[in-house]
Order: sequence, then C-alpha cells, then structure tokens
Amino acid sequence: MYSFPYYKVADKEEVIAFMKAHPFITLLGTDKSGRIEATQVPVLVDVVDDKIYISGHIMRKTTHENALIENPDALIIFTGAHAYVSATYYTTNPHQGSTWNYIAIHARGKIRWMDEQGLISFMSKLTLHFEKNNSASSTVYDNLPEEYVSKLIKGIAGFEMEVAELDNVFKLSQNRDEVSYDNIVNELKQQAGDAKVIGELMEQRKSKVFS
Repeated sequence: MYSFPYYKVADKEEVIAFMKAHPFITLLGTDKSGRIEATQVPVLVDVVDDKIYISGHIMRKTTHENALIENPDALIIFTGAHAYVSATYYTTNPHQGSTWNYIAIHARGKIRWMDEQGLISFMSKLTLHFEKNNSASSTVYDNLPEEYVSKLIKGIAGFEMEVAELDNVFKLSQNRDEVSYDNIVNELKQQAGDAKVIGELMEQRKSKVFS
C-alpha cells in the first residue's frame, strides 16, 4: 500500500464508515507452504470498545479454509469506486504520466472461527442486514426452511477477525494544485459510473484538502 502522508485519512470514523459502506471484501490468507489464497465475501464491520471486528463466512473444505486453519494471519481489503485520471486534466504540465484515483483500506489480524451457534447467530444478523432489516423477507436466515439451513450450516465456516493493524489510502489527487483539482473534479463528474462517483467524492472532500 502506498504510504504518502497526503493520501492518508487520520479520521478513524471516516475510515470505518467507508468499510461499512463497502462490505464486499477480498480476504487473503497464506498456507504453510507460502501459497496465497484469496476469496471475495460479504462481511459485517462492528466496533466494540474502540476495537474493530470484521465477520464473514467462507465455504468449508476449500484451499482457502485450509490455509487459514494452518495460518490464521489474514489481510482483508476494502475497495470502492476508482477512476482513471488523465494528465490532460492538469493545468500544469500535461506531458507526464496519468494516474488512477481510488480508495483502499487494509485490515490485518488473526482469524477466529465461530462455533455452530455463533455461525447461526451471525448468519441471522448478516442476512437481516443486507435485507435492510426486513424481518419478513423470505431470504433472511430465520425464515429459511429448517432442512435447508441444516445443510447450509454444514457447508460454511464463520470467521471473525479483530483488527490488529489498519491502514488506508484515499488517493484523490490531494497532491495537485487547487485549479488542477477542480478541473479533475469537473472532468470526472461529466463521466458515468465510478468516474462520476470519484469526482463527486473529491468535490465533497475539497474543504479537507484545501483548508
């Protein structure tokens, strides 16, 4: 991860808010032979007594589960929108390399496996969360047929990781002059998808960059 100070966000609440808003993460682990395993899964982020906990689940009897059993050290990566930024947007010398704007958060810690009751409780919380707390939804865990959930629980492993290290990069052209910054915002906002999202985010954050 890039460690330039001007790309770092010191506000822990802002970092946690980003994590909660982008819960589809990449979970990485390494087995005893050094092979890296990665899986994309949805997670929940909770803060208890100023400690951050990330909870999720993966399939049982996979190379990734085996790797995390052998070595519980894990890296979880949160990412969101990203956008190409052309050097032609700069008001200074445009004859330089272009770049990419993005946000990424890296959380490290040790995986702890849930017991069956903990997994059931987590799945109930997870499904209710993503169904926007609609307890009447047919797909929340508590409303699923018993025969179905009994098979489901046997096939997944629930995990929790207390975050031991948290690092972030909010690479949003903070190293540019204000006129170039504004030009980048305007150019990105005229585009669609992620580019527009990044442009709007840069616009919202401008007061933090040029205060």
